[in-house]
Parts: sequence; C-alpha cells; structure tokens
Amino acid sequence: MNDVRYVLGISGGKDSTALAIYLKMKYPRLDIEYYFCDTGKELNETYKLIDNLEVFLGKKITKLNAAPGSPKDPFDHFHQLYGGYLPSSVARWCTKKLKLEPFEDFVGNDPVVSFVAIRGDEDREAYVSRKPNIQSIFPFRYNIWSEDVIRLVFNNSGLEKLIKIYEGLEFTDKNKRDAAMEIVRRPLSVAYPQNRKLNELLRLDAKLFNKAVFNILKNSSYPLAKIDEFQVLDNDEIITIDDVFRILKESGVGIPAYYEKIEFELDGQKGYFSRSRSGCYFCFFQQKIEWIWLYERHPDLFQKAMQYEKDGYTWMQGERLEEIIKPERIRQIKEEQLRKLNRRSTGNSGYLVDIIQETEGEGCAACFI
Repeated sequence: MNDVRYVLGISGGKDSTALAIYLKMKYPRLDIEYYFCDTGKELNETYKLIDNLEVFLGKKITKLNAAPGSPKDPFDHFHQLYGGYLPSSVARWCTKKLKLEPFEDFVGNDPVVSFVAIRGDEDREAYVSRKPNIQSIFPFRYNIWSEDVIRLVFNNSGLEKLIKIYEGLEFTDKNKRDAAMEIVRRPLSVAYPQNRKLNELLRLDAKLFNKAVFNILKNSSYPLAKIDEFQVLDNDEIITIDDVFRILKESGVGIPAYYEKIEFELDGQKGYFSRSRSGCYFCFFQQKIEWIWLYERHPDLFQKAMQYEKDGYTWMQGERLEEIIKPERIRQIKEEQLRKLNRRSTGNSGYLVDIIQETEGEGCAACFI
C-alpha cells in the first residue's frame, strides 16, 4: 500500500501543464491528484487550457475554492476582508489566502509528495511548504530534491552514513565508482561547498545519487520514508523552456492562448506583445505592455480591474490604470516595447521565449508555474 499522496498544482500556465503531461507519459503508474486554486479572476484562456488538460489526463482537476460558502468569488471575498487593500509585491495576501492556504487545507495532515514545475533552465526556487508532511520534488531539474533535503544529505555529521550508502550502490563502471567515492568522502568546507559536491555527484550519475538520497530519507520524517519505491528516482533529464513548448504542442493540449503574439504598428515599425504568465488578469506583477494587452484584448476585464483602484490603492506603483490607457501613454509603452524587441538578438529562440525568460522570477511560483 502506498500511504503517500502524490499531488500536482495546475496554475493554468505552461510549466505546470507540461509537467502534468510529462509525468503522465513517463510515469503512467503514478496516481497523481491534480488541483487548481481558482481565484475567480482567471482569464478564459486559463480555464480553456485546464479543460484541454483534463481531456488529455483522463482525470478531473480538483478546483479549490479559498472561500467556500461565500457569495463572492475568492478574490473579492478576501479583498473585502482586507478592507479594499490591493495585493502587491510586498503584501501578497492573494498568494497566501488564495493559493497556499487552500493547498495546505487540501492535503491536510496526509504525507504528500508535491510535484513542482521549476524548469532545469531556471535559476529560482519554488514555494516549499513548511509543513513536515509535504515534500516537494522537481522532476524538470537535474536535481529533483529541495534544498532542505540536500542539506540533510551532505551534513558532515552524517558523512559516514552517506559513504556507507554509496558503498552499497551498484556501479557498472569501476572508475566511476572510485570517482564517486572520492567525492562522497570529502567533507564540506569553505573550499568545498555543498553546491560543488552536489553538482559533481549529479554529473557523475544522477540516478545513483537519487537512490542514495532515497536511502538516506528512509530514516527520516519525510513522506518518501513511507514508501518502498519511487519511480521518479530514474530522472536524469533537464527540461528547458523549449522542451516545455514541445511537450505542450506534441500532446495536443496546446500552448496557452494568452501567449499568442499580438502585432501592432507604430510609425511604420511593426512590433508585437503578449501576456507572459498565467494568474489573475489584474496581476500586479504584469509589465505595462501586458496591461495594454489586457486593455486591447479584454477591455471588459480591464474596466473591472480599474474599478478596484480607489481610496489610494493602485495595481501599479505611481500610475493608475486610467492613466496608462491615454493615447499618448499607450504610444510611449509601445515605443518601449519596440526598443526591447530591437535589443534582442535575432539568434535567440524567439519573442515568446525571450519575453518569458525576461519576466521569470518576477512573481510567486505558487501562482505562475
């Protein structure tokens, strides 16, 4: 019996959608529970993507409501409780109340492995729950383990245990075994930090490293201590942004429609823009060109976003939405977009990849992955 629940949060964005597809195709025996934290303020394109994904998975995605029983949708419910105070980069009550707390209520006190869609080409960390019954795993990265697990594995106080575990692993190559044992036996120090030791062992054999970590966790309080096997240990792939788009296309689920390039012309110059992330249509992490995208593609939603700006509260610091849509201001924003496009190298992967990489790290992974 598997006493551990496997869960995967779907944001409506490219990465979490691709991870659900990837795990379904590579590890079809994994019984994964999928969930979506519905703020009530998502784009229709997001809901369409979730519908497509449910068809591919052949499984329902549980929609979590942060304010069950309320006559208002989750965002408006908490917006009222917070006295009309809008969320911001320094006060992300929306992430806490609409995403993280519903997720932790959903899993309760059950031992849970949470699959997280941080890609192998990203230099950022995701939200990792502080609840001891929730363990995060990152299948898209070469290192599938969270930072707290790596600290446990390489702690010098447990060095003899790690050495013993590596001695019991089955190497197909004696030279590789000798190299691994040399790395493992070397304690951490200022001259030999944790990341260096980690990367050396991963490059040598990621699958064997994963088996060693799994053995160490056997005597821990982590959820993986409760199971006898974990299929994802054989992961040694690095999934990049280009891989994500390939997975979405080849599966038939498709790329989220809000990534579609919208062309514009200014003084004879042609440019284009799109939305770069999932999340609420009025997300305060949007670039100004994305607000123009919302204004031109979904004027009704833009008007609704404007209605939240009152009593000194605005979505952007120092500028109201009613100001950003003045013709001269739209022109300025599109001129800046043209300058950005001209600065980009023609050798890059293209506009879509560039704009996403430019904005990653600006926001909360609990919302946008």
